[in-house]
Amino acid sequence: MKRIALIVIRVILRLPYWWGYKVNKYKHIDEYSIQERYGFIHRVVAIVTRKGRVELECYGIENLPKESGYFVAPNHQGLFDPLAIFQTHSRPIRAIVKKELASVILVKDIIKMLEFIPMDRSNVREGAKIIKYVSNEVANGQNFFVFPEGTRSRNGNNILEFKGGTFKIATKAKAPIVPVALIDCYKVFDNNTIRKTTAQIHYLKPIYYEEYKDMHTNDIAKLVHDQIEKCIKKNDKG
Repeated sequence: MKRIALIVIRVILRLPYWWGYKVNKYKHIDEYSIQERYGFIHRVVAIVTRKGRVELECYGIENLPKESGYFVAPNHQGLFDPLAIFQTHSRPIRAIVKKELASVILVKDIIKMLEFIPMDRSNVREGAKIIKYVSNEVANGQNFFVFPEGTRSRNGNNILEFKGGTFKIATKAKAPIVPVALIDCYKVFDNNTIRKTTAQIHYLKPIYYEEYKDMHTNDIAKLVHDQIEKCIKKNDKG
């Protein structure tokens, strides 16, 4: 991918410090707070985005609940999606990621440093345990994001159906759900170009427990899906 190569070339002198020192240091999670570890990634991603000739437009950050312990539900377009969240979300936020990423060089170190939760999507029993664990973490004030589509759409700004099971985390934790619309994020790494690219991230108004407590998780999934889809259609510049 040309843009990844461009980023590596433009930050190559920083890499030994970032990964050779900082990441190895912050992998010792008992010695450093999540705020310090996440703050490092938050700053690095802003540099990486700029060096990659990407302009990220952020809207609705004021919609995030003032108190931590909420569930962020974005649509999934590509590799840039987590970076868009890291760059715009200043408070620490964790995620559930597919198990395969836990063995990818460099990525596995970030997963450990940020205390992300790898999950084998084919193991139903393990999945149930992870949902329970994450819901407890959210109830205790941790923020989490999970892509409800389960995989990236691979179809531009069109989104897939959202999986209801994802929202069990929020219902068990009685936590606010923050829908997030990602627009044109797929262009960053999926298009084989280094031309300047603009992507958007929209934090929509949260849906609080009192609003969804009587709804089935599939209905919650559709509600969030439709809000994100409406935002995408309104702001897609073609």
